[in-house]
Amino acid sequence: MSAAVPVSITVRSASRLLCIEWDDSAVSELPHARLRARCRCAACTHAARRGDTPGDGADVTLTAVNAVADGGLNLVFSDGHGRGIYPWAYLREIGAA
Repeated sequence: MSAAVPVSITVRSASRLLCIEWDDSAVSELPHARLRARCRCAACTHAARRGDTPGDGADVTLTAVNAVADGGLNLVFSDGHGRGIYPWAYLREIGAA
């Protein structure tokens, strides 16, 4: 069985949600703050290993959503962070949490 892929991606700025409709009819509503906190870029991974904890991110919003080939998204946040790549499987996992 192949992994689910999105059929629709919508940024809801007012509610600070990234909404993904998947090809298996599931829907993920991902808060911007959760996405920012779950970034796995090199800088965020290194900070986590040092024991640094990110702020609550309550005021963080998505400012851009960029496709990364056909494998996921690059998300850019209002705090200037924009290096994280979120594969489809990871976005699905975050949505299930």
